[in-house]
Amino acid sequence: MAYQSFENLEVWKRSCRLAVVVCKTVGESKHFALRDQMMRAVISIPSNIAEGYERDSDPDFVRFLRIAKGSAAELRTQCYIASELALFPKEQLQFFIQECREVSAMLQGLIRARSKSET
Repeated sequence: MAYQSFENLEVWKRSCRLAVVVCKTVGESKHFALRDQMMRAVISIPSNIAEGYERDSDPDFVRFLRIAKGSAAELRTQCYIASELALFPKEQLQFFIQECREVSAMLQGLIRARSKSET
């Protein structure tokens, strides 16, 4: 079978797009701690997908997919906090929250598929 790459995964592509838009949105914020944490969380999602994929092991890949899913939940939480503090436009934060939910669902599907191939 020919080598496939993480760049072919739709969840990786989508999480990269999310990372770019989140970083552009929060990048100029003066709330340094929350801004930096949001940027770390969103960048962690596609980074962990890529790292896990390149481990060439389904158990490792699944472990990193779970870490990526956790980072998506972390970003959702930070969006709720930022929304309550009115730091960014509410519509933009709602978009981030929805994207995180959808990315998480995609990750869960991939986790299920790869977990079944382990058995």
